[in-house]
Amino acid sequence: MSIQWLLFGHLAGAFLFVGGAIVAAMLRLAATRPDRPSHVALLLRAVRPAVPLIVLGLVLVLVFGFWLAERYGYDLGSTWLVLTFVLLGWAVVVGGLTGRQDRHTRELAEQLAREGDQPSADLSRRLRDPVNLVLNASLLVATIAIVALMVWKP
Repeated sequence: MSIQWLLFGHLAGAFLFVGGAIVAAMLRLAATRPDRPSHVALLLRAVRPAVPLIVLGLVLVLVFGFWLAERYGYDLGSTWLVLTFVLLGWAVVVGGLTGRQDRHTRELAEQLAREGDQPSADLSRRLRDPVNLVLNASLLVATIAIVALMVWKP
């Protein structure tokens, strides 16, 4: 396969991964604003289609990235690649944890919407949980750092 196709596959994966991560983060952040559980549920439900894009992007980035590394003769033990792998691991683990928490929050919002759609202190507390917000923010920081590592290869 030509280098151009390998780069195209790697970049397409990067766009899917980064784009999906940004969409998910913005929708999650937007869900902290509304008072009505039905609106919260709608925004958190809208995150779900972004998840397969993130996963597909991650798979493409890794497959084409390893292929490019082999083609260019990059040492997989290089600091910039090791840091990238660590950040990708962080994104997978933390994304799974926060995704599970957000799924439970969405389910609560859907239940509250069915039961009268009134504001709830419990829902508000879950949406503004500082640990969850920091972990979600760390996913964006990790994504930006991964892009920086790929662009500048320190």
